[in-house]
Amino acid sequence: MDHARFADRVAREVVDVRRGSEALDAISREGFWAVVATFEGEVTAVRFGDVSRATPAAPPPPAPVAWRPLDRHWCTSLDRAAYVGAVREVRERIAAGTVYQVNVCRVLSHELAADADLDGLDALLRQGNPAPHAARIRCGAAGLDVVSASPELFLARRGDTVVTRPIKGTAATADQMLPKDHAENVMIVDLMRNDLSGVCEPGTVSVDELCAVEEHPGLVHLVSTVSGRLDAGATWTDVFAATYPPGSVSGAPKSSALTAIQDLETQPRGPYCGAVGWVDADTREADLAVGIRTFWAERDDTGRRWLRFGTGAGITWHSDPEGEWAETELKAARLIGLAAGTVTP
Repeated sequence: MDHARFADRVAREVVDVRRGSEALDAISREGFWAVVATFEGEVTAVRFGDVSRATPAAPPPPAPVAWRPLDRHWCTSLDRAAYVGAVREVRERIAAGTVYQVNVCRVLSHELAADADLDGLDALLRQGNPAPHAARIRCGAAGLDVVSASPELFLARRGDTVVTRPIKGTAATADQMLPKDHAENVMIVDLMRNDLSGVCEPGTVSVDELCAVEEHPGLVHLVSTVSGRLDAGATWTDVFAATYPPGSVSGAPKSSALTAIQDLETQPRGPYCGAVGWVDADTREADLAVGIRTFWAERDDTGRRWLRFGTGAGITWHSDPEGEWAETELKAARLIGLAAGTVTP
């Protein structure tokens, strides 16, 4: 059954589906919408007629889940050698002065049975990897089948106030954070300040928190908070034009980073590194997460069904190519393990 579930909202009864510029126009006018935007900029919005508020609760107790563990035969869009080579190429571009930081990603894929239901995977993730921006969006008419355990806020809106909380810097423990992690975070905070300045009133954009350490299952992140007051009349079309794709998963300068990503990555990211969440145009509220720690199901041209999952790392001049590959493994390990049945909730 089509539905959408977020941290404090459950939505049912699909009443409309919009794509592209129509989607951004629709979520600016009225109604409650579940939103999935690919990293490449394809926006899909699903309007639901029945929306209920749910009190955020602790993860549910372990219970039988209708999910058959995968057989661990995952393939990757960039293997180790290709990923390490991409990191070296980014360092060469940094040395040449064309870019300062690039997020280099790879997409993992596993074939899915035709009847595999991602609701079971969603339950596993909520038990074994609770996340502040967890989401489940399923809509056949829109072609959406997404499960996210994202820890990262792309954009929250409450009235005229908009907030972003970029994550840059990942390690197994806080003691293992490197100086380059802090430098990378500060670089992206500056980028996000500039992005928000394009749609916020002058003088209202501020850095409310810088490089705070947040613990998540299996790792820690450095997280900063940037906020501003939206210009009067700013629409979601304006906001996306100024801020998309998220700076934390592209790089700086954004235009040069996107060129590097297009040159070096071999497969579209899809919802991974895009935006996943909800917009309530009636109350002028929204929570859109960066689509990391995110699974989605799709069919290829032959009709085979695949489960996709992305992982990546931010590359700077100080990056160690093998270390960045290891970071992509760390970020994927727990969630892939849950899907494969090698990690228990």
